[in-house]
Amino acid sequence: MSERNEEDTREYRVVVNDEEQYSLWERDKPLPAGWYERGVTGSRSECLAHIAEVWTDMRPLSLRRRMAQSAGGTEERGGAR
Repeated sequence: MSERNEEDTREYRVVVNDEEQYSLWERDKPLPAGWYERGVTGSRSECLAHIAEVWTDMRPLSLRRRMAQSAGGTEERGGAR
């Protein structure tokens, strides 16, 4: 059986960086610098479902802020950490 066909039984966690970009990371591996836990753990599909629900604007935070500033508004940080 190929690795692709094997069931993934690993546990993952949802992580986010300072630009409010989301990813998932294996729970038992140390996080890379600049990434923080969001408090959501589970299977790969559960974590991806959570990310799909909460990450509705793919633009990095710095871009959203620049765009809001140039439009005359303000964009507050969404509390990524």
